[in-house]
Amino acid sequence: MSPPRGAVAAGHPRTAEAAADVLAEGGNAFDAAIAALWMACVCEPVLASPGGGGFLTAQADGRTRVFDFFTAAPSRALPQDEIEFAEVTVDFGTATQVFHIGAGASATPGFVPGVFAVHEQLGSLPMRRLTEPAVVAAREGVRVMPLQAYVFDIVGPIYRWTDAAAALFAPDGTLPQDGATFANPALAEAIDAIGREGLRIATEGEIAAAMAEVSTAHGGHLTHADIAGFAVELRAPIEAAIGSGSGDWTVSLNPPPALGGALVAAMLRTLDPHDAGDPMARARAIDTVDRFWREAPTDPGRLIGTEAPRPAQAATRGTTHVSVIDADGNAAAATVSNGEGNSRLVRDCGFMLNNMLGEEDLNPGGFHRWAPGQRLGSMMTPGIAARRDGSVVAFGSGGSNRIRTAILQALLNRCSAGMPLQDAVDAPRLHLERGHLDFEDFLAEADRARLIGAFPDHRAWPERNLYFGGVHAVERTAKGGFEAAGDPRRGGARRIV
Repeated sequence: MSPPRGAVAAGHPRTAEAAADVLAEGGNAFDAAIAALWMACVCEPVLASPGGGGFLTAQADGRTRVFDFFTAAPSRALPQDEIEFAEVTVDFGTATQVFHIGAGASATPGFVPGVFAVHEQLGSLPMRRLTEPAVVAAREGVRVMPLQAYVFDIVGPIYRWTDAAAALFAPDGTLPQDGATFANPALAEAIDAIGREGLRIATEGEIAAAMAEVSTAHGGHLTHADIAGFAVELRAPIEAAIGSGSGDWTVSLNPPPALGGALVAAMLRTLDPHDAGDPMARARAIDTVDRFWREAPTDPGRLIGTEAPRPAQAATRGTTHVSVIDADGNAAAATVSNGEGNSRLVRDCGFMLNNMLGEEDLNPGGFHRWAPGQRLGSMMTPGIAARRDGSVVAFGSGGSNRIRTAILQALLNRCSAGMPLQDAVDAPRLHLERGHLDFEDFLAEADRARLIGAFPDHRAWPERNLYFGGVHAVERTAKGGFEAAGDPRRGGARRIV
């Protein structure tokens, strides 16, 4: 019997399978993560798209680095009376929310340049092999899982707002339902072309031209030059200690201009290691950092104690995550997003551009005030934790503003409390923001009473809910074994190969 090759955790079974198959064929963790990201564009189209962006934290050859391919503001701003920028109200059941879509809501996408940057530096298999599973899946169709059906239902007004989007996603008037098969032949052709012809077709060639065309034809800021000029940034991660005493785990986190990593690091520093398992202590640390950050939300130096690039306000609601680790010790943690999508399909390509310029969190002073070329802010925090004994965990989460607290609690559960990885992910979570407490109501009665007493503005959730993020994580133990944890809150799937 051959030794195991690695582990994968992701937000859809087909996404995880694409990565697992690559590992089984001898590809490394980065090959597997790339295959999974392409597949996520097919299986999780509201959350992942070639028209979006993201981050990948990589550990290889004893070095950890962060690939930043999140979206950037375009180089020009059209007059407001010339742009397409529409309000759409969506219904979450317990609340409604206004989203902003249209061509004028799109920032410069970085997904494709990011995937190629990772491949160029760390990949081992041809890109065409890594796109192949997604191409086949898009042509043949994939089963819609409960999470994707739920997300489609929420964003329904966006995915019906243009005739082209409605024709693809709701040809009979109904968006894809749980258990249905969804095929996207145009996306298959686009991904296949990228795999065969390389990055240039998506930055300078036909696909880039189609992205620019849908923007300029409908009142968008984005131009062909913006797409061609997008630059992937390589960044050194923020590091924080976790564990008993001074900490026997070192956690590498996404640095500014993203905010999530700085917030997680600050919460870890604020929390007394001896109290790491106490829900009240966790709540106090989360609340303390939340209040401190909101005093100067564009100054990451206050959080990490160093000079750093100034971030934009953090955003991104629709996110998904992939974690992969292999037998050689390589680890990849990738989180990507398309916002909610802007409803404008790229011609003959089967995907939407993002609506990041329409995220309210990015525009606290009002829309249309972004600086040209500015990298947009994000809470996304793909990371890697390494233990002194050689154990390595790759992790990350979707969940907008809950990403930071979901990751904090999963890390504390695994690295401080010593829980098995899946138990660490499954354990009840809480979240504090602006003094309001949300918590999954599975706590011991004494802990529950203390929390409610300290935070009278609260909501108890009767179930484990996707509101609290979706941590997908993998681990290579000191003895060379593997664990994988998919978060059931967000359709998590796991594979050990």
